[in-house]
Amino acid sequence: MEIYFSFIIPVYNRPQEIDELLHSFQSLDYHKAYEIVIVEDGSEQTSEVVIDSYKNQLNISYFKKGNTGPGDSRNFGMQRAKGNYYIILDSDVILPSYYLKSIETSLNSNYLDCFGGADRAHNSFSNIQKAIDFSMTSLITTGGIRGRKNANKSYEPRSFNMGISQKAFQKSGGFGQIHPGEDPDLSIRLKKMNFKLGFIPNAYLYHKRRIDFNKFYNQVKKFGLVRPILIKRFPETQKITFFFPSVFILGFIVSLMLSFVGLPYFIWLYLIYFLIAFVSAFIKYKSFNVAFYSIIAIFIQFSGYGFAFLQSYYHCILTDKNPQKKYPFLFFTK
Repeated sequence: MEIYFSFIIPVYNRPQEIDELLHSFQSLDYHKAYEIVIVEDGSEQTSEVVIDSYKNQLNISYFKKGNTGPGDSRNFGMQRAKGNYYIILDSDVILPSYYLKSIETSLNSNYLDCFGGADRAHNSFSNIQKAIDFSMTSLITTGGIRGRKNANKSYEPRSFNMGISQKAFQKSGGFGQIHPGEDPDLSIRLKKMNFKLGFIPNAYLYHKRRIDFNKFYNQVKKFGLVRPILIKRFPETQKITFFFPSVFILGFIVSLMLSFVGLPYFIWLYLIYFLIAFVSAFIKYKSFNVAFYSIIAIFIQFSGYGFAFLQSYYHCILTDKNPQKKYPFLFFTK
């Protein structure tokens, strides 16, 4: 069966991002038919004017609905899409010209029911955005799980750059109500249903992520809160690596305290780690500013995620609280 792609893009108050994304669609090196489904998720500042300006160049379907979150908006879009394979994007991404061709080539040689792709920082991104990208994708911070070539069988596609077949969507029911965390939740359920998931190395895109450290902190904090909720749902997914950021940041605090009483040896290990990170970021971006900001981004990532993970683990796992009652802001309701 020939694949017909439908791009599913939820958007909430971000017309400028949609403009940049649709502009990148015009440069795709792909000459077969595909469609773009944009779902306005209860935005006060809609993208309608921007989308209208592209309708003569691109095959776009545009829907408006109430604010029920990105997961439900993606389901809404897939239910109305004409394709048999859905590519889910966040609104804050930009596509390289060979993006879709790379996906088609990969699926034709090794079909996946659900795939994930990597992300990079575009040259036009700010220094802080590049630093956040380094923190989220580097081998020495996240192990490269968001973009390494040899992603293992535990890989969970992320919805900023994710594909799913029509069959897998229909069988699974799509995304749940939790946010963030709706993408690993779906990935885990698909694996339990024996669908084939994997990583397509060449299906990378440029992902803006957060534009400042405060927003980045709030994002990673939510990531930390969500993971124990998913462990509670799927106990078999618990891994020791989920605790690493918490151990890192607690170890840093203890090491700092020990250095004040004449035992600086442990804090030197952290300084060596941050020096390696600084050099790695400088080599990647050729910028001292980005390298410096990368240290800040790493600390924010580990502290935001680490403390939130421990808090949520205590409430959701150790004391068995109801996650939706304890953290209602992590769940959307229709």
